[in-house]
Amino acid sequence: MPGGPRGPLATSGAVSEPTLGEAWADLRRRRGALGDALALYDDVIEGWAHWSPPRPLATTLEASACRRRWESGTPLVEAAYVIRPADVEELVGRAMETLARAAPPLGPGLQHFAQQWDDGHVETRALLPSRGRIGAATSVESVELTGEVMALLAVLSLRPALERLYAPVREHLSEGTWRLGICPFCGGPPGFTDIVEEGRRQLDCHLCGGAWLFGRLQCPFCGVDGAQPLVRLTPEEAREEGYAISACRECRGYVKELDRRTRWNGGPPLVEDWGSPHFDLVARREQYWRPDASLVLLAGAA
Repeated sequence: MPGGPRGPLATSGAVSEPTLGEAWADLRRRRGALGDALALYDDVIEGWAHWSPPRPLATTLEASACRRRWESGTPLVEAAYVIRPADVEELVGRAMETLARAAPPLGPGLQHFAQQWDDGHVETRALLPSRGRIGAATSVESVELTGEVMALLAVLSLRPALERLYAPVREHLSEGTWRLGICPFCGGPPGFTDIVEEGRRQLDCHLCGGAWLFGRLQCPFCGVDGAQPLVRLTPEEAREEGYAISACRECRGYVKELDRRTRWNGGPPLVEDWGSPHFDLVARREQYWRPDASLVLLAGAA
């Protein structure tokens, strides 16, 4: 259901869905050939499972306030400004360690970011979405990390906190309320696409775990409409039933896609995305881009 919680917060009726850790372990079994590459994410998944906020994190926005913002085309990103650096200190530290292990050349930039963070020059807001990107432009420039690395750092650092923060307002998002290609909750870009009942297209946000319905023939990145600019890639070397790459010829952006009508037992969007770096490799070979970096591809380029 659009807007519903993802991962460890998700429930279906009276029966709890698998936790993100359980879903990740299942995917690791299914994709055994990618074992060493996918192991890069293990520490992140484990850290998220054991993290708990030092104080309650839940937005108190009422349904009417949410709807007013959504109807004006404004995501609820300002609700996340309440998250303090101390709330996510442990998560940010683990995220930087993960990135440094995967891609040692990022070390100097990460050290600079850590120093800026410790000195109070970079705060949590610097990792939140701003217009057209994740992370304020000034923050990206000041810490010497690329925009896509900052976007990945934001996901690794903030996902559990934002998932908790927005949990109370997920139910306020109704079909047709939001029509933009960014997350109605945190304002982040889509990280994955699900094809659900009746062939409808649902975009999924990795930063906060939000989900929303979006036009099947529209690019979420540049907004171009129509079938002609859009392309679905199903390369032979990465062919799996139900999986594809949805890309735009105009802006060259792409997002991976899973047809849930075919793969009804697939894992959560984040798990399916992180667990399919071979599709990212194919898309990058064709000169397509995505807003956030792939940890596996970063490691391969190091």
